[in-house]
Amino acid sequence: MMKIAEFISALGKYDFLQSAMLTAIMVGVMSGIIGSFIILRGMSLMGDAISHSILPGVAVAYMLGINLLVGASIFGVLAALLIGFVSTHSKIKVDTSIGVVFSSFYALGFILISMTESSTNLHHILFGNILAVSNSDMMTTSVVLGIVILFVTIGYKELLITSFDETFAKTYGLKTQVIHYSLMLVLTLVTVSALQTVGIILVVAMLITPAATAFFWTNRLSVMLVFSAVFGTIASIVGLYLSYTFNWASGPAIVVVAAILFLFSFIFSPKQGLIRLKK
Repeated sequence: MMKIAEFISALGKYDFLQSAMLTAIMVGVMSGIIGSFIILRGMSLMGDAISHSILPGVAVAYMLGINLLVGASIFGVLAALLIGFVSTHSKIKVDTSIGVVFSSFYALGFILISMTESSTNLHHILFGNILAVSNSDMMTTSVVLGIVILFVTIGYKELLITSFDETFAKTYGLKTQVIHYSLMLVLTLVTVSALQTVGIILVVAMLITPAATAFFWTNRLSVMLVFSAVFGTIASIVGLYLSYTFNWASGPAIVVVAAILFLFSFIFSPKQGLIRLKK
């Protein structure tokens, strides 16, 4: 309890901690929202691929001195297009093309980062450092959060239909490919904005785990979006507390909290929980 009181006191004193808290909350909300569509569409592996494929974009952005969002978004969308192109124009299955593309991009990213003379610590790129979040990082995150909310609000019906029945969506006249790649673009933006918070390696956990946790508690997409945003926010706030108090890496701390929430839901959720199933 004493450490919690100290954390709250520090939160009121230090601007960097306030910025970290706001950024953590925003990342938790948008990761939960987009993650819900990712798991419902069976695209968890694609989310992992996008998160790893942006690494060379990050390196190129540092080398050119441009915003991370630009470089990472280009490579994220390029990876999604390449995966689709390879799987469509060959007998190779989607999971195989995902593995080839994202591992190649990831390796290229490491090579490019080793060539840069950036002062940015590679450890922070991979695992995050929310306590070092800057005003520009916070601004970028707030813009991406706005894009996520706008995207889901405007395209909710289309996302709902294509997530549950793509065949019906095509007969209904929806442009499923446009919706798919639009979601990939937004996923890339969320991944980039979560870079400072949880890092490239663990960002997929924030996209999947809160949404999977929410899935245990409801069968309605609208409720799932709210629950996943709440679970993502709780994981981010508690993870920030653990990171600040015990000097843990922010990314692993946040992801561990998210995993604990998932485990609790897996066991105790009233409709799908393990205990409930045994009864």
